[in-house]
Amino acid sequence: MTFAPDPRSLLYRPDALDPDAAKRLTADILGTADDGELYLQYSASEAFAFDDGRLKTADYSTDAGFGLRGVSGETTAFAHANEISEAAIRRAGETMQLLDPANQPRQAPPRPTNRHLYTEADPLALVPFAKKVALCEEIDAAARARDPRVVQVTAGLSGSWSVVEIVRPDGYVATDIRPLVRLNVSLVVEENGRRETGFFGMGGRYVYDRLFEPENWNRAIDEALAQAIVNLSSEAAPAGEMQVVLGPGWPGVLLHEAVGHGLEGDFNRKGTSAFSGRIGDQVAASGVTVVDDGSIGERRGSLTIDDEGTPTGETVLIEDGILKGYMQDRMNARLMGVEPTGNGRRESFAYAPMPRMTNTFMRAGEDDPEEILSRVRNGIFAKSFGGGQVDITSGKFVFSCTEAYRVKNGKLGTPIKGATLIGDGPSVLTKVAAIGNDLALDEGIGICGKAGQSIPAGVGQPTLLIDGLTVGGTAAA
Repeated sequence: MTFAPDPRSLLYRPDALDPDAAKRLTADILGTADDGELYLQYSASEAFAFDDGRLKTADYSTDAGFGLRGVSGETTAFAHANEISEAAIRRAGETMQLLDPANQPRQAPPRPTNRHLYTEADPLALVPFAKKVALCEEIDAAARARDPRVVQVTAGLSGSWSVVEIVRPDGYVATDIRPLVRLNVSLVVEENGRRETGFFGMGGRYVYDRLFEPENWNRAIDEALAQAIVNLSSEAAPAGEMQVVLGPGWPGVLLHEAVGHGLEGDFNRKGTSAFSGRIGDQVAASGVTVVDDGSIGERRGSLTIDDEGTPTGETVLIEDGILKGYMQDRMNARLMGVEPTGNGRRESFAYAPMPRMTNTFMRAGEDDPEEILSRVRNGIFAKSFGGGQVDITSGKFVFSCTEAYRVKNGKLGTPIKGATLIGDGPSVLTKVAAIGNDLALDEGIGICGKAGQSIPAGVGQPTLLIDGLTVGGTAAA
């Protein structure tokens, strides 16, 4: 059996709470609020880590609970518990008494949807424990056999399955069942006393079968090994302002952090974003179109409905360089006089929702990637990124490159190590000089943090040429 005959049975029990009681309680408790919901959730998760030729960790956990939220004006009352019962919800409802009664018509419920962006099957139950461990062992052996320079292999396999039900005081009820899987491969290679690392991961909202296909996990090994071997011959990164070419796909994480957070509704309602009050302004170079789309099938950042019950969709944030809109949850949309965009997200039942990205990316342009590279006289090509830091108010960022190359006279040159990209999101958008025709989304490994909450997210972009970006390094430019 791949999942319970009725997954909602993991949320409701005759001796604790039934669906009718959930609707009745929510209506009673939140009847005088502007907005709000009862958010019920059951989740199961597991993670395997295979390192140094043996299984280091194998974790499995389940959790269930509810979050009860009431909204009045700009005030939110929120309570949660890991016990789903009438008694616990009534106790949580006492918090809602702190809210002022609604002084305007209640916000309309989300529109219903019958769309399904991913399977309801439980990936954790479909594959036996021994088979998951065996895959990690096989990856370890295959990676070591690839190249004698491989001295360490780390394989990680993880999955989760979540059943969510959103109950509103107006009687609206929405259910979503969410699978999520991921495979990571990290390698260390050594040559002449020098050690370098390489990493590759993939995943999405589907079951494990795809990750168990040999062509997929072998590709993960190949990509991680190629990155590590490239870094063996890397030289110190140059420093100074120069042209930078960003590769397609995962480098969109820079766009996500440096620009995406600044386009979330709460920061703009409060006036703390560099993009606040600039709807209709030219904020990027012509040709730059940035969208957030949570409705792409099986993507890591996708959701059939967000965590307030609003169906996800495509939200155009910047179109041909013009700021068109922000990502909105219900509260910020109401206060800003616009419609929710399906971007109300939360880490779990223990958190209140806020505006968050889903899959955020720049649309393709018309430039050929090779022609873009030929324009660079002296710069770098950044193929992959690691960690970074961003100040949302200013958009200033620092990102480290995990794979990058010198570019001179239009030719890809020596790999470089230790390169960091320094700038601010609003300025970078105005310096986009070429947009490739090779849009790619990331492989499904993104995790986004905001206000103490972590959620899965997707990024993407085509090849981009940035005219003038500060590169931090230790060598002469």
